[in-house]
Amino acid sequence: MSASDTYFRKYLLQFKKPAGTSRGVMHKKETYFIIKQGHDGKFGIGECGIFRGLSVDDRVNYEDMLQQVCNKWDEYKDHPEYLNDWPSIQFGLEQCVRSFESEGSAFTLFDTSFVKGNEGIWTNGLIWMGDPEYMRQQIETKLREKFRCIKLKIGALELEEEIELIQFIRESNGGKAIEIRLDANGAFSPRKAAKVLEKLSEYNIHSIEQPIKAGNLFAMKELCENSPIPIALDEELIGVHNRNAKDDLLSRLKPAYIILKPSLLGGFAACEEWIDIAREHQIKWWATSALESNIGLNAIAQWVAQFNLKLPQGLGTGGLFTNNFISPLVMNGEELRTDKHGEWDVRRLFR
Repeated sequence: MSASDTYFRKYLLQFKKPAGTSRGVMHKKETYFIIKQGHDGKFGIGECGIFRGLSVDDRVNYEDMLQQVCNKWDEYKDHPEYLNDWPSIQFGLEQCVRSFESEGSAFTLFDTSFVKGNEGIWTNGLIWMGDPEYMRQQIETKLREKFRCIKLKIGALELEEEIELIQFIRESNGGKAIEIRLDANGAFSPRKAAKVLEKLSEYNIHSIEQPIKAGNLFAMKELCENSPIPIALDEELIGVHNRNAKDDLLSRLKPAYIILKPSLLGGFAACEEWIDIAREHQIKWWATSALESNIGLNAIAQWVAQFNLKLPQGLGTGGLFTNNFISPLVMNGEELRTDKHGEWDVRRLFR
């Protein structure tokens, strides 16, 4: 097959409403797709979900690297480790290879009960940052939908305003039993973090992701040892590719949880290495999407569905975007499922 049969497409996902994090407000999300077309109508597709400002491969020559992968498909297919410094491209290639080699649909990457529509994936209900009223409205929606786990992004509002939102959950009907996860995205200084965690611990918080910025290992080690709320590492894992380095990080910090984002960590194989090491250190994990389209989300969900999941995952239908791709993925309450009768429409990506 000639190199011209493999190409990439850039795509701009548009948010229905501005999405707020402690890093700022997003109105659009850039993503890329590697597409391989066969002469018999067969095709493979993989999403390279680069996250500007967060991905280690956020570089000016990103598209040049994508073109190189398309031109030298066989070389990179056989040696995905060449892309260790390009984790989102590594993940896109990994998806595309599985997709192209699938015996069924190009969107069947793993043969599980989930992809057949027989089993759902338990998810947390994500509350995006915004003004307190907007966040309260989101919480009310998740409560109506009977989510047993709610995740709040914190760090942009005043702490007392965020505590009021947590109290609102706890005082709701059945709210005392709801698992509350917090995600600070590194919003707090090491000095402030300990005080914040002490205050938040009064509300029976399940865990808090990345209370301080990644890279401050001494301060993070102290937090993991002394925090009254279990710590989950997220951004701290980004850019750590070598197995020994992964083992060193987890053995030094000893967090309660790690958060796996295949687009930021290098795909399935890289995440499975993290899982193996975490298991050795008795650290639990869950997976989270990173604002991929339904194509990337579908791949992550199918991969996650292989495991004997005990914790809710950070997955959703990609309903944040106005121009997402039509897919069989649906939310049934707190469960992400595959509609047996649903279809894909990704025609706009093809030549």
